[in-house]
Formats: sequence, C-alpha cells, structure tokens
Amino acid sequence: MDRTDLLARLQPEKEKIEQAMHNDLKVLAGLQAGPSQLPEILRHAVFNGGKRIRPLLCILAARLCGSNNEKVYRLAIAFEYLHVATLLHDDVIDHADTRRGLPTVNNAWGLTPAILAGDFLHARSMYMIGRFGGNRCLELINRATEAMVEGEFLQLHNARNYNQSEEDYFAVINGKTALFIGAVCEAGGVLGSDNAEELRALNLYGANLGKAFQIKDDLLDYLGDAAKTGKAVGNDFYEGKMTLPLIHTLQHADIDEKNVLLELLKGDKQERLAHLDKARDIIDRNNGFAYARQLAASLIDDAVASLALFSKVPNKLFRDTLVGLAHYVLSREK
Repeated sequence: MDRTDLLARLQPEKEKIEQAMHNDLKVLAGLQAGPSQLPEILRHAVFNGGKRIRPLLCILAARLCGSNNEKVYRLAIAFEYLHVATLLHDDVIDHADTRRGLPTVNNAWGLTPAILAGDFLHARSMYMIGRFGGNRCLELINRATEAMVEGEFLQLHNARNYNQSEEDYFAVINGKTALFIGAVCEAGGVLGSDNAEELRALNLYGANLGKAFQIKDDLLDYLGDAAKTGKAVGNDFYEGKMTLPLIHTLQHADIDEKNVLLELLKGDKQERLAHLDKARDIIDRNNGFAYARQLAASLIDDAVASLALFSKVPNKLFRDTLVGLAHYVLSREK
C-alpha cells in the first residue's frame, strides 16, 4: 500500500476523530462555570496539528477484531487527550517555546495553566477510558501511564550519562512511548475480542511500532527538514540528549572522534549548536544514522509479523491498513 492510498484510507477516520474531539470539548466548554481560559487552551493544545496515530491505532485494532461499535471513537480520543497531556507537561519540563511551529501553552498562557490543562486532559482521558473501554482497558492504560512516568524519571537519571548503552536507551523509550502505544492497540482489540493471543499480538505490534517511531524521531532531529518537522534541526544534540544515533557512535567511534563529541556534550549549548555539522558528520561516518535506520526497519518487520495471526480475518482491509501504517512510520518526514 503506497502512502497516498494509506492516507486516503485513514482520512475518513481522522475526520471522525476530529469531530468527536470537537463535540466532546464543546460539551465540556458548556459545563465550565464562570470565565475560564481552559476551553481556549484545550482547543489550542488539541487542535495544533498532530497525526492522530494513537486514536487511529485504537480504531483499526477494534475493527480488525470485529468490533463495529461506534463508541470506539470516544475511547480513541481519550488516547489523544492523554498524549496531548504528556506533551503539555513535556513542554513545561523542557521550557519549550514552540510546538509544531506555534507557541506552546506554557509560552502563550504560562506554566500554571499549561500544567493544569495537562492535568485536566489526563483526568478526562481516564474517565473516558473507564466508561467506554471498561476496567480491562483502564488497567492497561494505567500500567502504561505509570511506565511513562518511570521512563521520564529514568531519562532524568541518565541525562548527563554520556556512556549510555542501547539497553539504557530502550528502557527509556519503552516506558515513554512503546508500552503506551502497545496498550492502545490492545485496548482497541478488547472492544472486539477476548482472545488472549490476538490481544498479545496487537500489543506487540504497537510496542514495536512505538520503538520504531521514536528511532525515526531521532533520525529526523538530525536529518529532517525543519519546515516539515516543525522543530529546529539538531535540537536533541543542542539539548545534550542521548538518542540512538549518538549512543551508537560513541560506542564505535575512534578515541579522537569520541572525545570531540564528549567535549561538545559536556560544554556549552551554543558550542554544540555551532558544531552541529561536525557532530553530524562524525555520526554519519560511524554509521550511527545507518544503524538506527536498520534497527527501526527490523522493529517494523517484527510489528508486521505479529499481525500474521490475523491473516484469516474476513475483512483484510484493516490488517492491510495497519501494515501500511507501520511502513509509513519509516518513510514519514515529520
């Protein structure tokens, strides 16, 4: 399935997701007592772009498992709310000024409104998951959310550890990204199936997709087009973040090149910015980018293989769309 066909298949679902969120937030705005910035902040945060990958995965997994229940859209938007809540809090932690080319909530409204809006979306998402997905889905997502926080703490612990291993890296991204996306896929499946093997397969698909998604983000940070990604190229290196291409390079570069990178990482941010091209060249020469691409491709292969269990499903369309979405993760430019 090519990219154009995939996006055409997903567009009707994306439109239903957008409409479901508009309807939900309109109702919430009507329930607000007195003057409040919250509805305006939520509109800015929720509708500031976004690929809607998580709700789409929930819907596709539910349909793959045979569910035609329309409440899947209410469940699916809960996962987008939870994702946006984490972005709001991330922007506060990172003191970010922009996201997707627009001012962050903490920049436009302040730190306290950003934190409170994130808290609100987290609470709203958990309510909706419990109501529309039941206790099983709520338990899945609660565990994944706990893992997100643990992943953030682990990242803080490793922040100035420039001798990180791949195991350290994957421990962080498993917690922050992969386990949540796996849980989203499984939660969608719960609406249509109680087959433990099918649900495990969906979780595995999502977890591998999540890991590959993060590795692709690592690559785009160094090699992407800022006009498409909405982020400055080299921001991870500027911030001193240890992503997979850099970790691989530090483990395989000769002593001179390793020392160049370490001196930049331990030094001033502006020095890192000034020498971004040099760092990128060192990473490229030591196959840091090539290795990351290869590993992301392997994870996508594993994700697709996990869907083989559904080869006899009467409606092959949803399986093919999930396969196409997995391959899209590798080819995306933003």
